[in-house]
Amino acid sequence: MPTFRTSDGLTLYYEDDGTGIPVLCLAGLTRSSRDFDFLAPHMAHTRLIRMDYRGRGKSDYDPDFMNYSIMREAQDAIELLDHLGLAQVTLLGTSRGGLIAMLLAYAHKARLNGVILNDIGPDVDHAGLERIMEYVGKEPNFATYADAAEGLAAVYGRDFPGVIYNRWLVQAEFMWQEQGKATLALRYDARLRDALVGQARAGDAPDLWLLFDALDGLPLASIRGANSDLLTAATQAEMARRHPGMIAATVADRGHVPFLDEPEALLAITQLLEQVK
Repeated sequence: MPTFRTSDGLTLYYEDDGTGIPVLCLAGLTRSSRDFDFLAPHMAHTRLIRMDYRGRGKSDYDPDFMNYSIMREAQDAIELLDHLGLAQVTLLGTSRGGLIAMLLAYAHKARLNGVILNDIGPDVDHAGLERIMEYVGKEPNFATYADAAEGLAAVYGRDFPGVIYNRWLVQAEFMWQEQGKATLALRYDARLRDALVGQARAGDAPDLWLLFDALDGLPLASIRGANSDLLTAATQAEMARRHPGMIAATVADRGHVPFLDEPEALLAITQLLEQVK
């Protein structure tokens, strides 16, 4: 199992597959490397690198939950690049991963040769934030993956019309795990919720538009789910105004977040990678 050691002593899991343009994939808030399994078959021409953040997936949990922050996770990403001996990568960030991408553009721009933001921008809609806080850190009430798939379809079906049951079943397996208990368990440290609450109380959130503007000069693509409750069409339009040349894609029949194997998403990713060859 490929791992590396962070400067503060945690062991983090990563995957490194293929050859070609190195693309570092950073997942959503509670997600892991598995977030990109639907995309991976379409990326045979790249070196696809995926990292489980601290406290998620197969990586160590942090004894100090306040280290579950985009600043520390951005540093972990840089330390992974150093571990792999990579001077530059194209970064594909889904949701939380996109926030980390913007922070890296601000603090370590020379390490990036292009950025793809999946359903995230510098203005995060409050409706989406409220929905996220409804589930973060809470154990699921599903006894089986089949139950979980039905639950996902019931909750997200309106924003993801036409997604078949088997896709929700695979997604449920990505999100939760069996641990011999009456219900499925989280695949991340539940104290991530405490970190979010503590950071909100501290009021130390960065100016996301300032971070976004640091992407100036880098090839950039923005992928948005047409039904997203986190990234609005107006925010994506303002992103395009501030970053002329940004590839802006909207994925039909998708909320937060697109799976990235949709034609609109794949076209945007392909166009961005053409710019960084």
